[in-house]
Amino acid sequence: MNTDEKSKEEYEKLVEKVSPNSPIFSNCLRAFISGGCICIGGEILIQIFEQTHTQEEAALMTSIMLIGIAAVLTGLGIYEKLGKYCGAGTIVPITGFANSVVAAAIEFKKEGFILGMGSKMFILAGPVIVYGTLTSMIVGFIYFLLER
Repeated sequence: MNTDEKSKEEYEKLVEKVSPNSPIFSNCLRAFISGGCICIGGEILIQIFEQTHTQEEAALMTSIMLIGIAAVLTGLGIYEKLGKYCGAGTIVPITGFANSVVAAAIEFKKEGFILGMGSKMFILAGPVIVYGTLTSMIVGFIYFLLER
């Protein structure tokens, strides 16, 4: 064993000793509960909106409300605190997407509206849109081929 391999092993042992253990169970539990609460909130909104609107309109209005709430909470700095405590549970697709867009806009605000906020707003959300669209097209094409 040469000195490079020995130093790598020593470094890995040191990192393992110094690094705190992640509380995986409690992290998963918090993510599950917080994500579930966001989804329950969405369901409550749908039930409220369905009292006076069609099911499609209620779903649309619920999506708009969830995006708006996540955007406002991000702007106030609350969503980041929730994310730190709840972890992955706050990345429920629609609220996490809104958070990523608004957070990037806030971060690049000082660079101006066009070259800052406008161009950087989708810096994180853009790849999600691109690969989500690409994946849905591939799955749709496979489904099309299988149905023939």
